[in-house]
Amino acid sequence: MKLSTKGRYAVMAMADLARHSEGSPVSLADIASRQEISLSYLEQLFSRLRKAGLVKSVRGPGGGYLLGHGQDETRISDIILAVDEPLKATRCHTGSPQGCMSDASRCLTHDLWDALSDQIHHFLASVSLGDVVSGRLRDRRAAQNQFMSDTPEAEPGPVAEEGQPLKIHAAE
Repeated sequence: MKLSTKGRYAVMAMADLARHSEGSPVSLADIASRQEISLSYLEQLFSRLRKAGLVKSVRGPGGGYLLGHGQDETRISDIILAVDEPLKATRCHTGSPQGCMSDASRCLTHDLWDALSDQIHHFLASVSLGDVVSGRLRDRRAAQNQFMSDTPEAEPGPVAEEGQPLKIHAAE
């Protein structure tokens, strides 16, 4: 699964807005320049973000955009969904009773990809714009990595000598 530029650019632009607004509107031209994103593309994205209430526009001299909510109340999943970026790893259409196979059945791995889609959505819903801008996401990952390195690993199973098949005998 690959997140398209629409979702990635929307998150990048919102993070830039959060970092640089400090209570004052930020122009799309400034965001476009800093993030190296086309201004016309940003205008399309911010139109959708404004309709979703994630940003507010300010007209006139010194105008631009402000966050519609605080950094910590703005979820990354909301940004991605506002620009119509699907968060799914299955080939099936969301909510459709039909599967992705030619006979309308679900593929053998459907539940795997559906569970992955759920995990991605839950993760993105657990991360706020404030987490991204302040580096708390990096701190959270470091804590998770530390926890994983402190967790004892499972005992390794039997290992075959190189070039030899592994023989497993049932317990008597």
